[in-house]
Amino acid sequence: MPRLAAALRGLTVTAAAVALTTAAVPEATGTVPKADAAVRGAAGTAPPEFVALRDVDPTIRQEIRYFTPHNFMGVPVTGYRQPMCILTRDAARALHRAQVSFLRRGYTLKVYDCYRPQRAVNHFVDWAKDLKDQRMKGEFYPRIDKSTLFRDGYIAEKSGHSRGSTVDLTLVRLPGPPTRPYIPGEPLRKCYAPKAQRFPDNSLDMGTGFDCFDTLAHTLDPRVQGRQRANRLLLKQGLEKAGFRNYDKEWWHYTFTPETFPDTYFDFPVWRRALSGGH
Repeated sequence: MPRLAAALRGLTVTAAAVALTTAAVPEATGTVPKADAAVRGAAGTAPPEFVALRDVDPTIRQEIRYFTPHNFMGVPVTGYRQPMCILTRDAARALHRAQVSFLRRGYTLKVYDCYRPQRAVNHFVDWAKDLKDQRMKGEFYPRIDKSTLFRDGYIAEKSGHSRGSTVDLTLVRLPGPPTRPYIPGEPLRKCYAPKAQRFPDNSLDMGTGFDCFDTLAHTLDPRVQGRQRANRLLLKQGLEKAGFRNYDKEWWHYTFTPETFPDTYFDFPVWRRALSGGH
């Protein structure tokens, strides 16, 4: 009963979110023209097609890892000025539709990362070239030589996240207490270790932690079976019904299609002030 009650409370809030979405985010009219492959938004302002996920669905949990030092670099990432999820309007609405379905089953979505500015991707690239900095190796890439991160596709000079329709996320069973904060300098734990031995996360057991640079993070890796595989498929099937496509090398990585900006990468920072009417 507590789980059902929590889900019903979530649905009540979601209903309010629908009304908020209708009022605050008008329907798009016409087709967004295809843009070139330039990087836009360096001046700090997002196009009106971008929204804060919380304005569309406040029930989806947000644990924006790159705002914190708990990531593969061990420091907050350039461009993340607030711990918030920004997405294109179409992607945010699709995520809301998926959330309504998951809430009915006693789960909630939790996002780790959404829109990612190009300056953050540049930070990743600079870090990957510094082979001396291996402070987070013990958690995020224990079996990977840092010198191979580009070759193996873990780091690239462009990211689909910068186009605004890609999200990294997982599922939490309701009510799901929040994950405790990471303490810089605490002992690192292998991202592919059994769940009880990994850094604590309130999400379902997906077989690895988020941003695990390891082949075990491939969505359908045959070594991942039982409840872990079922959890990955639960997430995958629910998001696919809402129009998202999974990147098969990362169980957490999904892109809404068709993308609003399939050829444009943006660089405005992650904070409320970047959005139209932001404060």
